[in-house]
Amino acid sequence: MKLSIAFLTGGFSGEAEVSYKSAITIEQNVDKERWDLYKIDITTNGWFYELSSGKKILVDKNDFSIMIDDEKISFDAVLIGIHGTPGEDGKLQGYFDILHIPYTSCDAATSALTFNKRYSVAVAAFGGMNVAKSVHLFSNDTISINTITDQLRLPVFVKPNNGGSSIGMTKVTELSQLTAALGKAFKEDDQVLVEEFIKGRELTIGVFKSKGEIIPLPITEIISKKDFFDYEAKYLGASEEVTPAKVDESIAEKIRSEAVKAYKIFNCRGVVRIDFIYNELEAKPYMLELNTIPGQSEASIVPQQVRAMGWTLKEFYTALIEECLHN
Repeated sequence: MKLSIAFLTGGFSGEAEVSYKSAITIEQNVDKERWDLYKIDITTNGWFYELSSGKKILVDKNDFSIMIDDEKISFDAVLIGIHGTPGEDGKLQGYFDILHIPYTSCDAATSALTFNKRYSVAVAAFGGMNVAKSVHLFSNDTISINTITDQLRLPVFVKPNNGGSSIGMTKVTELSQLTAALGKAFKEDDQVLVEEFIKGRELTIGVFKSKGEIIPLPITEIISKKDFFDYEAKYLGASEEVTPAKVDESIAEKIRSEAVKAYKIFNCRGVVRIDFIYNELEAKPYMLELNTIPGQSEASIVPQQVRAMGWTLKEFYTALIEECLHN
């Protein structure tokens, strides 16, 4: 008898658009011979499963079940494909923990921690990893430009502290740009992170666990056609992504080692993607951030890396589901 897997997409933030793109790839590649897959759309208007007829069935949030033709469908596991809240920040994970339903992503504590960029780099630094110098700002504080410039050197990145896909992010090279950049970031979040620019090669790597083993995927180098790897570069083709990255094995080993270290420090589960800048003068990598629900669209980095490893996406999603069921 096949197990029933709920696949969650959508979300409450601007990243829902990215979630729907990821959903296409995931839905096409989950092994339907092994699992009965039910796509659940999580929206601010409700949680729905849509029948082939177009009829939408409301999810019963009391036990996370649906009724189809008087048959109650309960789920054996949940594959979370929601970028942003509530799928990436720990909210849904806490809900499923209460219901004792296993899921494919990091747990509630790790998801909440890594969704907060400032807290994430603080934990990484405490664990002995290299991170950029930064200033953490709150919207209800009196914000002085001098507070930032006294601690950081230009250029800096100004970005919403919670969230992803580089939405609301600006690279600031001149002091006159700082106020506008802060305003843009605060439109997306009530916390903002201002981070010192680190010159180097941008390398990113997926890491996942299968049969209890932590496995780093092949590394990708991002060569942005823009000034930095912003939303347009990530999703609209304004970057070159080289997978596997053309780097010396000594550099690759440092990235893999730091990625596995981060996976352990943050007690990760499922697949995560960790972004680094490799500073060639210092010959060391700096961790930028850790993404607990990395993009899964055809153009996304993790699917590229899975294929470069020699796996099919069907094999990959099967490994993620099996790992969560036996966790």
